[in-house]
Amino acid sequence: MKKLKAQEVAIATGVFMGLMHALWGLAVSFGFAQTILDFVYNLHFLSNPFVVSQFSLTTALILVVFTSLVGYVMGYVFALIWNKWAKK
Repeated sequence: MKKLKAQEVAIATGVFMGLMHALWGLAVSFGFAQTILDFVYNLHFLSNPFVVSQFSLTTALILVVFTSLVGYVMGYVFALIWNKWAKK
């Protein structure tokens, strides 16, 4: 199997995670995040115990930056593991 470039996988994963959470922030800011949560819980036959808080730009930015960093680290570690154990 082909070896992965850890830096590229890390960036791609970080950007993906950041974008997903930026979309969540937009859902909160436009007021339809609660509907999304209710829908997803309902699909799993569950009652939603969570209530979406009021939008805060600072909190949204921290969320996006933090999840981007976590995604970067996860992607990098994944690529290292893949490269170590992938068949050559």
